[in-house]
Amino acid sequence: MISTDQLSFDEKGLIPAVVQDEATKEVLTLAYMNKESLNKTIETGETWFYSRSRQELWHKGATSGNIQKVTEIRVDCDQDALTVFVDPAGPACHTGAVSCFYETLWESEEKPAEKEARFAIIEELESLLAVREQEKPEGSYTTYLFEEGVDKILKKVGEEASEVIIAAKNRDRQELTWESADLLYHWLVLLQEQKLPLDDVLNRLKERHSGKKGV
Repeated sequence: MISTDQLSFDEKGLIPAVVQDEATKEVLTLAYMNKESLNKTIETGETWFYSRSRQELWHKGATSGNIQKVTEIRVDCDQDALTVFVDPAGPACHTGAVSCFYETLWESEEKPAEKEARFAIIEELESLLAVREQEKPEGSYTTYLFEEGVDKILKKVGEEASEVIIAAKNRDRQELTWESADLLYHWLVLLQEQKLPLDDVLNRLKERHSGKKGV
């Protein structure tokens, strides 16, 4: 292990920090630290950064509640960049997206096909819904739901839940598949409208499973 005194900060006293999800290994954001914010990160076990635009320290999640518990900090071979592994309490991006890196700039046509994680589409949809709520593109059904508000979203969740019940009672496998997908979509829209991260729900499930409470 090395000490913070061995790090190479730039002429402005900053060092880039790539924040990565400890569990999924997804890159969440790129931020900057100075010596003070790095020391605060180490002391508190939560990410602190230096805002170049505001020229002040900021504690990730201080206002949103989406804090990042630090599990490990690595240094590159030149000792002028950091990788910070975290256990995030919610989305990393200010838009509500899981990661700040949700837009594709370029992709090779020869990129080898990769087997997607089983629930990758859920994470992708969660990020997309956060962007839709921020940008509200014209003609989008998701935009329509957000503009109509919580009552409309709740009505759709109720309707889709009823359709799931009917499909199951009818033993209609195809219909149950379609209606289940519709229910999941509207449920995720509801979570986004309520600013409740999916991670909170999953963590609650994890707690129940580990404690064997109600399972």
